[in-house]
Amino acid sequence: MVGTMIDKLEMLIALSRERHFGRAAEVCHVTQPTLSSAIKALEETLGVQLVMRGARYIGLTPEGERVLARAKSIVAEARAMKSDVATARDGLAGTLRLGVIPTALASVHDYTRPFLARNPGVRLRVVSLNSHEILERLVDFEVDAGLSYAAADMAHDTPPGFEVLSLYPETYALVTRPAADLPKTMDWSQLDRFELGLLTPDMQNRRILDRHLALAGVSVTPRIESNSIVALIGHVGEGNAATILPQRTAAFFAEGRGLACIPLSRLKEAATDVAFILPPVGRRTLLLDAFVQSLA
Repeated sequence: MVGTMIDKLEMLIALSRERHFGRAAEVCHVTQPTLSSAIKALEETLGVQLVMRGARYIGLTPEGERVLARAKSIVAEARAMKSDVATARDGLAGTLRLGVIPTALASVHDYTRPFLARNPGVRLRVVSLNSHEILERLVDFEVDAGLSYAAADMAHDTPPGFEVLSLYPETYALVTRPAADLPKTMDWSQLDRFELGLLTPDMQNRRILDRHLALAGVSVTPRIESNSIVALIGHVGEGNAATILPQRTAAFFAEGRGLACIPLSRLKEAATDVAFILPPVGRRTLLLDAFVQSLA
């Protein structure tokens, strides 16, 4: 027998996510033959074919997709039960898994560092994801909570029963090379003089910035687009190249790089809060509950 039923279900979930037997085996810390044997054993136990066979991974069968949906819930409940039992026995311990939008990575430590300092048995895993990916992984039990935007800007991005814990309104700054004629603060209407690099349109921050620019009457065609803030910052410093980032993130990247960080005026019509997105109460572990209480 290859592992427990939970082990096999975890391997099926990993295979579906990675879409590759070798990568799924690495994620599960087993060999590829072990993972293949576990999937076959699961199929024999359930009496159905779960994976479409081929020279490489093709996908799950319809039966496999139905089993996968149940598997995610079962594995999540097993993990939560194990975490809660350990917490009840030994105090707060285990791994807190957070999905964080790239533009909030410079702020997440404000909330996690005090919690970790008070609870030395707790570990933290932070994964950089866009706002849509955070909600997907929350629904699939792959992160415990998400640091994202309070309001989803696409209707299908709002799963039922999830709680939004607002933290702070997002404000913005222009990051560019220093110059004697730069003001201490700047209006959005003045940004058409810069050669802007912005995040890609699939990221909610970019869609928020586009709304700000439209409200200010500014038409911008970015010279550079990237889903990486580091890539955008790397192009700032020559000529009138610049980027727009949340103010905390802008200060973090500008510091020590000889770049100017100029706060932009607030547009109340397009105000957006950054928030923790939390699963329904019945799906939270004692560890996540303790973390949420620490934010109060």
